[in-house]
Amino acid sequence: MDSGQHAEPRRSGAFRTILSLLVMVAFVFGLSWALRTFVFQPYEIPSGSMENTIMTGDMVFSEKISYYLRDPEPGDIVTFQDPEIPGRVLIKRCIAVGGQTVDINDEDGLVYVDGVALSEPYTHGLPSDPFAITLADLTYPYTVPEGEIWVMGDNRTNSKDSRYFGSVKEKSVTGKACFIYWPL
Repeated sequence: MDSGQHAEPRRSGAFRTILSLLVMVAFVFGLSWALRTFVFQPYEIPSGSMENTIMTGDMVFSEKISYYLRDPEPGDIVTFQDPEIPGRVLIKRCIAVGGQTVDINDEDGLVYVDGVALSEPYTHGLPSDPFAITLADLTYPYTVPEGEIWVMGDNRTNSKDSRYFGSVKEKSVTGKACFIYWPL
């Protein structure tokens, strides 16, 4: 009888250990899901559209909290749902917001917002030419509709952006790029 009395507590202890391990694993997965859904999302950059600001292969965190409190602003580097391919996320710089007028000058290669040429040192002097073939029916000057933003890649000669697909809806924005975490 003695051996039977000792076996029961061992089974109960093993059961509690397994149960607490399962609860801990569920908690970690739940916390990870909540952080990725509501706080931040990691992305690997697949193309050179943001070079030299963000290089191909860089790993970037996009935080989501800022846009719970405010709308995207010109200059922000944003992640957003690709208007062309569902489920794919793109990263570009916000150039203009709803109500602002964007103009691209073929002669000097500059971008104008509300008639003022942008100072864009991150483009390293690359011209911002309009695309000949686009998904959207774009004519310049273009007034960005309310609730939408105009985005462009920093590598202007190698970026499909609003010049190609038009302005994007603010609600398609998934976050604001906050830092490159790899490579260090």
